[in-house]
Amino acid sequence: MSTPEFNTFKTLLTHQRADLLKQLRTLRGGDVGRAEASAEHFARSQDSDAQMATARDLELALDDHETQELAAIDAALARIAAGTYGQCVDCGADIAPQRLHAAPEAARCIGCQESAERA
Repeated sequence: MSTPEFNTFKTLLTHQRADLLKQLRTLRGGDVGRAEASAEHFARSQDSDAQMATARDLELALDDHETQELAAIDAALARIAAGTYGQCVDCGADIAPQRLHAAPEAARCIGCQESAERA
């Protein structure tokens, strides 16, 4: 992969990382608790403890998903720094450019990703 391509993906991943950090701050109450206030409003409007618990479970699931995505982006940025970005972490083959454009944080080629998901 050429230096301009590395730089393009690095910029894209850096922007995605900043967006995720902003979302995590919102979910965790760092942005005036907007996500929590929204969940509480929904639960109060429905007047149900079960719905309040469901809203909180949704917040936790979103937080977990965002945290995992952030870790994948950080790992991709580390691979860029190491010069191994675009190479499958399992088999070492080049990851298809189309895959990287669709999922810039991808660490595996399609074949290895499918094998990992089946395991």
